[in-house]
Amino acid sequence: MSSRMAGSALLRHVGGVGLFTATAISPVVAVARPLLAGGDAVPGIWVRLLSTSSVAATEEAAKAEAGKAGGEKKEVVVNSYWGIEQSKKLVREDGTEWKWSCFRPWETYSADTSIDLTKHHVPKTLLDKIAYWIVKSLRFPTDIFFQRRYGCRAMMLETVAAVPGMVGGMLLHLRSLRRFEQSGGWIRALLEEAENERMHLMTFMEVAKPRWYESALVITVQGVFFNAYFLGYLLSPKFAHRVVGYLEEEAIHSYTEFLKDLEAGKIENVPAPAIAIDYWRLPADATLKDVVTVVRADEAHHRDVNHFASDIHYQGMELKQTPAPIGYH
Repeated sequence: MSSRMAGSALLRHVGGVGLFTATAISPVVAVARPLLAGGDAVPGIWVRLLSTSSVAATEEAAKAEAGKAGGEKKEVVVNSYWGIEQSKKLVREDGTEWKWSCFRPWETYSADTSIDLTKHHVPKTLLDKIAYWIVKSLRFPTDIFFQRRYGCRAMMLETVAAVPGMVGGMLLHLRSLRRFEQSGGWIRALLEEAENERMHLMTFMEVAKPRWYESALVITVQGVFFNAYFLGYLLSPKFAHRVVGYLEEEAIHSYTEFLKDLEAGKIENVPAPAIAIDYWRLPADATLKDVVTVVRADEAHHRDVNHFASDIHYQGMELKQTPAPIGYH
């Protein structure tokens, strides 16, 4: 008797028997009534019915709004079942539509091209000398393979240049989790570096297209370099950062030679890719020379950050003890 009274009370509380009329959901009546009588399965039934009806209502509302648009082609923003909404259209400062999904307007910047490009860390310790000569030895096969094809050279080398920041940031991230400690912002700084190098690649892809054997070379070199740098960072972060510092010095040299060929007319100074104009906030009439100039400035900043990180380790400290140069462009 008490069970039936509880069932009746529940029906009155949620709206009564009218919810289960034949016109509404008659196929469910036979199943719903026994469950309601028992009381135990009621929450599951109601959550399922309500969530299903909510999704259906959302879909119907979207269809209705699409119908109101008539013959006009209007994009309908539909809320996801998981609560994720489609992003609204972004615009530039001049009001025109932002067409890039790989980066947002607030992630763009104007490169500091006044940075000193001639800085060089003179190797003094044994580890520094090993790092320096490793990088120098890698330059010879690169020069032989690419010669003066700086467009392809830049594109291919950026596929490797984006690896150290990602590896370093990943290892610092894992260390932070293991030791329950903060990183001083170095995780973000290194991942910023990796993303910046990747944007260099996205830019030069618009300038030069890799040949099939160059694409195959990327897979091989990237695989070898990733594992070598991963192991090197585990064994000695100060050595790993010093290697990257010297790599960036070589990158500055390569882009300087690139600019010389552009100025001499050996390489056509084509208009800058649209992605570069937006990413570095370049003028609309910017050229490839402008792009190479800002990329070279980026490499100089990466040089400073990695030599600085190596110096911190050489002083017997950890990176977390010194605030990271986040946003250092």
